[in-house]
Amino acid sequence: MPRKQKQYHFIYKTTCIVTNKFYIGMHSTNDLNDGYVGSGKRLWNSIRKYGKENHKIDILEFYDNRTILRSRERDIIDEELLKNPFCMNIRDGGDGGWYHIKELRYDPVWMKNKNKKISNAVKLAYKEGRVNIRYDCFYDWTGKKHKSESIEKMKYTHKLNGHQQGEKNSCYGTCWIYNTNEKCNKKIKKEELNGWISRGWIKGRKMKF
Repeated sequence: MPRKQKQYHFIYKTTCIVTNKFYIGMHSTNDLNDGYVGSGKRLWNSIRKYGKENHKIDILEFYDNRTILRSRERDIIDEELLKNPFCMNIRDGGDGGWYHIKELRYDPVWMKNKNKKISNAVKLAYKEGRVNIRYDCFYDWTGKKHKSESIEKMKYTHKLNGHQQGEKNSCYGTCWIYNTNEKCNKKIKKEELNGWISRGWIKGRKMKF
């Protein structure tokens, strides 16, 4: 089902009153007071630094529909505008405010920082008891496999970020063991292997018991 047409379509300009830097974009809404100020990366860096209260938004032009709006944004945000040192737009117009996210996925520095933030957030949630991660038993993946597209995406991401290589490999210095009596398996450090074997565990990753 197609999305319901919004009532208002306009080109806006958000300006930081501290630096005089500006961001131009397009927005469609049913509420002209919805608080939207833009979604550009540089703009939000500015908002985080100087506060939303130090950014003002001006509506420059109204249009009848999203198609015309997108075309007009493409005309306004061109190479010449992007050369302006006060312009916070990253690229030319016509694709909406979230295009930079698609581009940043191929930036190894951005991806590394993004993954680090996610990892730290998960660790904090675990530490505070907001999530419960069990390492003693694992989901049975027997007979299942990732789609070829998923495998290629994982390979690309790992290569891009230097993951799963050498000491960065999540399995580096570890091995799997299982216990048929407890019907469970786990991953341990290799130097702990002999101690586990002496307690009846077996080296390997047996998934069915």
